[in-house]
Amino acid sequence: MAKPPELVWLGNLTPKSTRFDDTYYSRENGLDETRYVFIDGNRLPERWLKGQSVTIGELGFGTGLNFLATWQAWRDTLSTPSQQCDTPSFTYISFEKYPLDQESLAKALSPWPDLAELSNKLVEEWKPNREGWLKFDFNSVALHLYIGDAADGIKTIPSSIDAWFLDGFNPKTNPELWSETLMQSVYDASNPEATLASYTAAGWVRRNLQSAGFSIAKRKGFGHKRDMITGSR
Repeated sequence: MAKPPELVWLGNLTPKSTRFDDTYYSRENGLDETRYVFIDGNRLPERWLKGQSVTIGELGFGTGLNFLATWQAWRDTLSTPSQQCDTPSFTYISFEKYPLDQESLAKALSPWPDLAELSNKLVEEWKPNREGWLKFDFNSVALHLYIGDAADGIKTIPSSIDAWFLDGFNPKTNPELWSETLMQSVYDASNPEATLASYTAAGWVRRNLQSAGFSIAKRKGFGHKRDMITGSR
């Protein structure tokens, strides 16, 4: 059985993990944070417009906000049927040890009416009731979700990754998801010229990524955060 998260809800319906003492997304604006840090940080619209079928990997599925925002951005960027034929599929591979239940997922996504059409589809199919790989098919969009420890799941990842969203909880309270061993596995599961982006710029996280083989750069962080990082293989 999948392990449940330990949640409290803040005043604006932002979920917070008491296990990791961290919110699932920025209280300033989680959706804008996703777009800035992960979608822009990996230059995804630019790559889609070039006809690249970018397979995305994510550490920390959480509420699914990153997945839904990326799905929306992919659809909006390739807004004509001919463009979507040039890039016929969108594959998203993610890992989550403590999945939300269906009711909590719907509640966590409710502040984002712009995503309602897509979030309703995800919530309707959401049944993460066992550990291991699950697959959700949404026509040309495929979500592969591993329920359990990312260090175990990445050993059987179904496809190599072109762009990583490193979005675990705060490295101080969730160090396992930023460990040198896992970052090496992330590198090994990446295609040549793969990119990454993360909201954190913690020095030891940067060093772990560089030790694995990534080139890392700092970028202005979202909102009140001074820095974030991007990287390439």
